[in-house]
Amino acid sequence: MAIEAVMRQEQAAEGPAGQAAKPVIEVEDLSLTFQTADGPVYALSEVNLTVKAGDFVSFIGPSGCGKTTLLRVIADLERQTAGRISVNGVTPEEARLGRAYGYVFQAPALYPWRTVERNVMLPLEIMGMNAAERKDRAARYLDLVNLKGFEKKFPWQLSGGMQQRVSIARALSFEPELLLMDEPFGALDEITRDHLNEQLLRLWERTGKTVIFVTHSIPEAVFLSSKIVVMSPRPGRVTDIIDCNLPPDRTLDARESKEFAEIAHRVREGLRAGHSYDD
Repeated sequence: MAIEAVMRQEQAAEGPAGQAAKPVIEVEDLSLTFQTADGPVYALSEVNLTVKAGDFVSFIGPSGCGKTTLLRVIADLERQTAGRISVNGVTPEEARLGRAYGYVFQAPALYPWRTVERNVMLPLEIMGMNAAERKDRAARYLDLVNLKGFEKKFPWQLSGGMQQRVSIARALSFEPELLLMDEPFGALDEITRDHLNEQLLRLWERTGKTVIFVTHSIPEAVFLSSKIVVMSPRPGRVTDIIDCNLPPDRTLDARESKEFAEIAHRVREGLRAGHSYDD
């Protein structure tokens, strides 16, 4: 198991035939300013970032630092006011229209009148996929998130953690290579969150997706990520990019290791160094 996991991680890092993994997201000198009745709000300032295929990248920083705003720019839900960004070599708008990514929100955002299966199939219905393929995709991805047998249940019959797994299955159902996740486990209790962290890590290993993950939690960022992007208070800037070299088949016990503590310490120091007390 450990050897297979290491091989998968190396293949994701190198790409086919030993080639370096291609950039999936490239951000150059990106800034975003919101114009409000009270004056401009500087959300992001001169952000530079490259995310390669197969990376699991966490954005971490204090509340209001622009983590979610940067994720929304990648998803073409916000537009930058300066700088450049590409997703799979095209603009975020072209990537969105090409269904290049799946998006998992902070809340599951499931329709209560649709069954679990029909919630997962919703984007496939919009795409015009035939009924047999929709049903097959829903079954496949519900099994992937360990919800086989819950197809006919309604969201209100599931726990919060199970609802969020339905949301992940829905985001994966049309098989994008890029998965954007905005604090998907932030509202859950610690035990459920730990369980879903392990499940997400196994899911990443099995699918090889490129994942961008927003979190406020240092342990969560260190446990899940191949890279951690540390951001400053508003206007959000990238103050550090930290490689996580923990074993790819790690379990929650890894949080007790010296390596984990060292990475967490560097993240904490980066957050402290980037914090301004001038406001």
